[in-house]
Amino acid sequence: MSSSYSVTLFGPAPWGFRLQGGKDFNLPLTISRLTDGGKAAKGGIGIGDMVLSIGGIAAEGMNHLEAQNKIKSCSGNLSLNLQNSA
Repeated sequence: MSSSYSVTLFGPAPWGFRLQGGKDFNLPLTISRLTDGGKAAKGGIGIGDMVLSIGGIAAEGMNHLEAQNKIKSCSGNLSLNLQNSA
């Protein structure tokens, strides 16, 4: 059973992950790649984990570019709510 969790990555960017999916792809936003030793990997984020919210804003309904821009606009810390892929 999958469970959701929250992660706060301390800025500034780079955050060390890559997104895939989005409303424009009819796929949930998920983590597709992690940078070895990057902030996301150290924060416990896993490949395939689904992004539920970015900075407190629900990710459901966001297209890929909107999600990227929301992440880029987080100048200090980046708060993510995710769901485990397992």
